Amino acid sequence: MPLQNRVTPQGDIIATSHRGLFTGNRGIIHDPATRTLLRKRWSSPAWITCVCEFRGRWRKVMSGRSWTELFFLDEATALAAGHRPCFFCRRDDANRFRAAWEQGNGVANVRARQMDAVLHRERLDRGRKRLHPLPMPLGELPDGAMVQAADDSFLMVRGRAVLWSPAGYREAERAIENAMLLTPPSTLGALDAGYRPVLHPSAVT
Repeated sequence: MPLQNRVTPQGDIIATSHRGLFTGNRGIIHDPATRTLLRKRWSSPAWITCVCEFRGRWRKVMSGRSWTELFFLDEATALAAGHRPCFFCRRDDANRFRAAWEQGNGVANVRARQMDAVLHRERLDRGRKRLHPLPMPLGELPDGAMVQAADDSFLMVRGRAVLWSPAGYREAERAIENAMLLTPPSTLGALDAGYRPVLHPSAVT
């Protein structure tokens, strides 16, 4: 049976057999004896996105107490949920993200801890995922931004919206109405300033 460790764009953690392109964590939120999640869904404001392979290291998922391994379809999904690139295993990407975040948000010399504080406010609303009004028309959102409409999540790529699922993206079958922004506004600023997240291959076929 699949472990409950796959993150949706809404920030929920589900069980699915589908694999993702990235891993990451929010601190320790599981019981290693049962390899199941605790009731809490984060233990640290540093929500990061990591590569699945790094320097040949191997981990048995959710078996230790160092951190809880979570997985994401792609980087756009992780960003929408409120994560950012890891400065340890993805240093180059993290530095590019920080530079774009600074440019897009009109700040300078920002530290990871400061980004985490802003993101924590933007991604949560009384313990649940915070949705934001669209700051621009849907078709003008930068590649990698994600929105929510009714119960569905959509990725914006090349000016069009594609429907998210744990298995990948597919064309939307209906018009998108009353969409709200899933991607935190400060991260949207980074995307608008030129940061390009890694997308699942199904997003661009």
